[in-house]
Amino acid sequence: MNNFQQLAIIGSTASGKSALAVKVAQKINANILSLDSLSIYKEIDIASAKPTIEERKGIIHFGVDIITPNEAFDVTTFIELYQEARYKSIQEERNLIIVGGTSFYLKTLIEGISPLPKISNTTQQKSNEYLQDLESAYRFLYSLDKSYMSRIKPEDRYRIEKMLNLYFETDMTPSNYFRTNPPKPIIDEKLDIYEINIERELLRRRIKKRTLTMIQMGLIDEVKMLEQRYTREPNCMKSIGIKEVLKYFDGEYTKEEMQEWITIHTAQLAKRQRTFNKSQFKSRVSLPLNELERSLL
Repeated sequence: MNNFQQLAIIGSTASGKSALAVKVAQKINANILSLDSLSIYKEIDIASAKPTIEERKGIIHFGVDIITPNEAFDVTTFIELYQEARYKSIQEERNLIIVGGTSFYLKTLIEGISPLPKISNTTQQKSNEYLQDLESAYRFLYSLDKSYMSRIKPEDRYRIEKMLNLYFETDMTPSNYFRTNPPKPIIDEKLDIYEINIERELLRRRIKKRTLTMIQMGLIDEVKMLEQRYTREPNCMKSIGIKEVLKYFDGEYTKEEMQEWITIHTAQLAKRQRTFNKSQFKSRVSLPLNELERSLL
């Protein structure tokens, strides 16, 4: 497919990205790749606010309902999803729209990541021994590479394990390894990036309305099911919309307080997303939703 095209639609949570992406996909014969850290999970339908089957309007959505809540994933998962979405879209003679609020994954697709070595069983066993005392494992890595480890939280077991594996497998500190193995872009063509620029107070009202809708749709029952099936251990159980319901279960919030805190935390997330997009995607086209829709359609 010589005329394959792809574009990205980004914006704050609840800004209208998913609906706009579907409209554009219908117009330009495209599939959609979702870059969303919660929509990737099966069974998390309400808390993720993922588009329903009806809302997808027959458009194929990659990156939705891929793993169960007790399965781990990282940015490499989204790289593989992008490669699959691109390949299948070209095979089907369709274009591709990348959409989502987790813009860090889009940044990684553009800039790439350093290739990691294959981890041997011996290395993994050694790392597991160190991980029996997470605090001590962190101090060990910190003593080797203060510059890199200062960016990792002492309780971040997942990343500490990755850095232990990297060090034991290569005998190189993280800083030295990543300096020697620089990242390579995954998307090497020009990618047009469009951002929905939404007025803050309007976004706040949209967030408040969406929160109420989620509760009416059965958010509390969904979180109850997730807790019973997967416990509170998986990372996704600490996501906005889930953690507040768990506090409601524990008696820390009334139902009204739960709803208010979901709204507050979602608004705070939206602010962080706006800041990230502004700083990382300098060439983006940023327009209000109605203007962006007219422009793309």
